[in-house]
Amino acid sequence: MEQLPPQNETVLIRRAFGLSGKTLGEIAANQGTHCPPDLKRHKGWVGQLLEWVLGASAGSKAEPDFPHLGIELKTIPVDGSGKPRESTYVCVAPLDGSMATQWHESWVCRKLSKVLWIPIVSDANTPLSERRIAPPKLWTPTPKQAHQLQTDWEGLFELIASGSIWQMDAFKGDVLQLRPKGANKNDLVWAIDEEGNWVQTVPRGFYLRPSFTREIIASQFTDPP
Repeated sequence: MEQLPPQNETVLIRRAFGLSGKTLGEIAANQGTHCPPDLKRHKGWVGQLLEWVLGASAGSKAEPDFPHLGIELKTIPVDGSGKPRESTYVCVAPLDGSMATQWHESWVCRKLSKVLWIPIVSDANTPLSERRIAPPKLWTPTPKQAHQLQTDWEGLFELIASGSIWQMDAFKGDVLQLRPKGANKNDLVWAIDEEGNWVQTVPRGFYLRPSFTREIIASQFTDPP
């Protein structure tokens, strides 16, 4: 059963904590749906399931998942110690000249202004249905974290604005990075290169490095119950 959007932050947090300790299979069954065997053909299923359960209302709109609260929902796969198992996708990186020119106007900044993190514990061999929800964390960047994000974004923005497409790799940025974001190798987008010409290239997205997200959710795995 689809949840109505939470009236306030307290209701959202209560709902999120209510999922702690449950497996994805249990949550799916409670919603009258089936858990797929894996995510190979079901990318985004975990996030969609939790959006449904928690009452997110943004859908595919360019706004936070809970627009009336200004809160973005991010699931993050972790191991038993709380170490993230991969980078975390934030949003697409426009390569066609439409990207905001100031950090505070950027979609990355708005997406990360307040985030409800939901860690999902598993190892590489844990079936999807048996992966378990850990306690959530409502996070707002500290001044240090905000500075790190802004500094990286501004550096990556310069690459995009200058059309330096072939210099865009995952090694740039201390906490925020650019990575390919496409369904397959044939998934291409139009971009403006260094000469101002339109060219086709693989789409890119902004991602948070695991070392940064580990810092965010560390307390959920070290604080006493």
